[in-house]
Amino acid sequence: MSLQNLEAKFRLDDLALAEGQARKIGYERRAVLNQRDTFFVVPNGKLKLREENDPAKLIFYAREESGPLALSSYDLVAVAEPETTRAMLSAALGVLAVVTKQRILMTRDNIRLHLDRVEGLGSFGEIEAVIAPGDDPERSRGAVEELLTTLEVNPRGLIDVSYFELLPARES
Repeated sequence: MSLQNLEAKFRLDDLALAEGQARKIGYERRAVLNQRDTFFVVPNGKLKLREENDPAKLIFYAREESGPLALSSYDLVAVAEPETTRAMLSAALGVLAVVTKQRILMTRDNIRLHLDRVEGLGSFGEIEAVIAPGDDPERSRGAVEELLTTLEVNPRGLIDVSYFELLPARES
């Protein structure tokens, strides 16, 4: 069964300041995660293997336009053997990119705030409103916009691509 989230991604100059601003409106730090996302070549959507402090996951997702915020549908599968899975998918599909980051995870209700330091790119914020099955994504739009306002993010500054699409092109 596919899950959904409403998301916004943006550059941040000061992660500590952003964390303090989010705390003032009720967000709590839940974890610091060291993540490595390996993106594979697929004909539709995006497929990545996420390796982090917790068990690894294979994530397939697709985004659709939803105004300044993006609505994503995604599927998750736990991966018991990430190294073997990465090698197998790399051989079968090819690797599109690898993104390494440190993520501070903060939450309030169904909203997740990610404060990311992305290797080779810098600092970013990402907001994900996790949409319950059968719920209307519009019900979470206000909470996402509140957090964007608190963090002083201009909606015109939202980024609508994955981190790997921001990386400098690799030479063949």
